[in-house]
Amino acid sequence: MGSLAYGAARPILKLCAALGLSAGVAAAEPVTILALGDSLTQGYGVRPSEGFVPQMSRWLEDHGAEVELRNAGVSGDTTAGGLARVEWSLDETVDGMIVALGGNDLLRGLDPASSRASLEGILEIARERDLPVLLVGMEAPSNYGPEFKAAFDAMYPELSDAYETLYFPDFLAGISALPDRTRAVERYLQPDRIHPNPEGVALIVEAMGPAVLELVEAAD
Repeated sequence: MGSLAYGAARPILKLCAALGLSAGVAAAEPVTILALGDSLTQGYGVRPSEGFVPQMSRWLEDHGAEVELRNAGVSGDTTAGGLARVEWSLDETVDGMIVALGGNDLLRGLDPASSRASLEGILEIARERDLPVLLVGMEAPSNYGPEFKAAFDAMYPELSDAYETLYFPDFLAGISALPDRTRAVERYLQPDRIHPNPEGVALIVEAMGPAVLELVEAAD
């Protein structure tokens, strides 16, 4: 896993903007990153300003990045749902993409082979468009059985290797890595014990931020 030496070709719109041709302005436009995901990306259960995308946008700005982070999170979406809508979500102004899907596949107990195929379809579309990707994984709980868990957990790093994406292993790492798991769940998750509260989102953003910043640099 790691950075990919992505091709130099970028959309004509961005090239013109960078050269100051479209409006006589010398400065390039901000990098545009599409955040393709489910309710964790969408910001379920928190105020619009407290969700993943707004908090990550502020974190990136605080770290010197000029970026437009677009919220393409749909609550309840599966990997198949993401595949169904990714092409019309990627207009010509998008320079890179975060892919954070799989949680609802997991909750529904869907076959990891099906989830893997959908993620591969999304990554194939990104590769065809020469878009850098940050693939965000997650881990299955042990109650699904060892074979299911092994297949689900492995698909993210293996696909990241195959498609040479950037990789962040767990969307909830900022919370799950805390030493007292029980206290972390009580303090940083909403009552459903699935979605983070605003303070939990802040921890998620702090943990994932450097990987997103690397994506922005790859897309610039």
